[in-house]
Amino acid sequence: MSKLYIVPTPIGNLKDITLRALDVLKKVDLILAEDTRTSKKLLRHYDIDTATNSLHMHNEHLLIDRYIKRIKEGDIIAIISDAGTPLISDPGSLFVKECIKESIVVECLPGATAFLPALVGSGINTKQFVFEGFLPLKKGRASRLKYLMEEKRTMVFYESPHRVLKTLYQFSEYFGEARNMSVSREISKLYEEVQRGPVITLIKYFEDKKPKGEFVLIVEGKK
Repeated sequence: MSKLYIVPTPIGNLKDITLRALDVLKKVDLILAEDTRTSKKLLRHYDIDTATNSLHMHNEHLLIDRYIKRIKEGDIIAIISDAGTPLISDPGSLFVKECIKESIVVECLPGATAFLPALVGSGINTKQFVFEGFLPLKKGRASRLKYLMEEKRTMVFYESPHRVLKTLYQFSEYFGEARNMSVSREISKLYEEVQRGPVITLIKYFEDKKPKGEFVLIVEGKK
């Protein structure tokens, strides 16, 4: 039966993919990838020769109708991102939403995502948490942080290496330098690292050590 599969891919170590995900990627008619150059590394590693097209934040709205038409005509399509679970701070949500509107079967496979291992390994409360993803770059950033000052649940953020220190400085300003947190980078990769402690301690650490890789920041909620 024609459908859309949402398929998580490894966030680092290529072994972190399920057997079911490999089976789906081999049998579908088309894989929509965020960046085909990145995804080809994974597909070549597992000898998957399925046709691959690009679907990213800049063209998603232009291509939706084309791919919905293909699914309705009988094709089975899978969507993947560069790493992790699609739609989590990645493109694809608009496409999935329209597929559901068109009564197309959408099936999401379980699999890798960066924030869960960072959260579980943080030592911070995991019973209740809020996923914030990437903070706004400029407009709305300060107002969002001000709003989160009263958040009592654990907060989860994604951040790029060149903005980590700026974000930590802002955490110190809005949450206080003593707020407990965890910083994970390069999860499942060769240089995976986790640093835990008060915001001020992590600021000093990354002032001395240049941030590299992709980061997940786990911040304790207000007590």
